[in-house]
Amino acid sequence: MTYNNKPKPDDRSDNVEKLQSMIHDTIENIEAAEESLAFTDSETQRQQIKAKNERRRESIESYRSEIKDEV
Repeated sequence: MTYNNKPKPDDRSDNVEKLQSMIHDTIENIEAAEESLAFTDSETQRQQIKAKNERRRESIESYRSEIKDEV
């Protein structure tokens, strides 16, 4: 048996487009999570949502930095 284990070529031609889409999706998730804060009385859940949104904001900054590297 012969296996052809050639790696796929590294195609980064659409990286910026993918990163911009990821930023857009992450911003939508932040907005949806912030809207959900109005519907919870649990302080624990509120803190979890706020912490997750902070991590999302950090991810957005990473995506933007990566876009700069690609351009």
